[in-house]
Amino acid sequence: MPELRHDPLQKLWVIISTERGQRPMDMKKLEEFPEHEFCPFCAGNENATPAELYAVRPEGTLPNSPGWELRVVPNKYPALRIEGELDRRGRGIYDQMNGIGAHEVIIESPDHDLHLADMSIAHLARLFSVYQRRILDLSQDRRFKYVLLFKNHGLSAGASLVHSHTQIVATPVTPRTIAIELEVARQHHQLKERCIFCDIIQQELLEGSRLVSQGDEFVVLAPYASRFPFELAIYPRQHHYDFASAPENVIQALAVTLKDILSRMRIGLENPPFNCVLHTAPNIHHEPRRSNYWDTLVYDFHWHLELFPRLTRVAGFEWGSGYYINTTAPEDAARFLREIQIGYDK
Repeated sequence: MPELRHDPLQKLWVIISTERGQRPMDMKKLEEFPEHEFCPFCAGNENATPAELYAVRPEGTLPNSPGWELRVVPNKYPALRIEGELDRRGRGIYDQMNGIGAHEVIIESPDHDLHLADMSIAHLARLFSVYQRRILDLSQDRRFKYVLLFKNHGLSAGASLVHSHTQIVATPVTPRTIAIELEVARQHHQLKERCIFCDIIQQELLEGSRLVSQGDEFVVLAPYASRFPFELAIYPRQHHYDFASAPENVIQALAVTLKDILSRMRIGLENPPFNCVLHTAPNIHHEPRRSNYWDTLVYDFHWHLELFPRLTRVAGFEWGSGYYINTTAPEDAARFLREIQIGYDK
């Protein structure tokens, strides 16, 4: 059974999950030997994964059989287990609880070699709709405070399998990064009665130097205090706190936006490894809730995506100080990506 342990000095939770050390690492083998021998995510290998939770497939095809377009399965090596009770308890000065949660994999395509940037806009929109469906489903479990959705692309970004996929982890505590954002957003709204994310978007649109792209629905920018070279943030232009309830036209526009940005990154940065993380509203169905915790969530939070090309390494200074050294100014990164000429089929 995995376990969550709380660090009272850093005020963060750590997941102790020894089973994760048993994951296959075919990425390393693929880098040494380009021809892969077996991939559990490829069409025809459905019996190599746990039974699917959901799939986009033609009517009449059986679950766990070929013919699917998108497929959701439990992670075979989960960081957290869905069975059991939390049993939060003290251990002297420390806090701990059982490692209860959910860990799922969304296999984005049956094609082993298909890059996310090569997928059609229609397929990306279906993928984002599946994201929404899974977040909504997991949020019905009152044990879970947050549903984290993220993608690792490339070995140095943490991917253990080449085949393009996204992961979802539902946790019984709100991740520290999200908790800080929620608190800052709440404080800003209490002081100014405005969304801090909307204020940032307005400021960046006025200045323009850190904008990579802007459309009717989304703006892409290099954050003012970017931690990493070519770090990007993708914001909906209209205020909305919850990705899972975003309407279809917004999901369609997100597909267009992400394909554009990933294409620019692949051309300009030579297909870098990257991480992409969704920041969205916490689970409002969680029980018990803190008093007044969600009261202004609809007004003060603003869902968004963060995208991190892995071009540098975090080393001793960063770990020891909490500071980050970014060797590329966000203004330079935005201009470089903005000027790349791309073309692709929809």
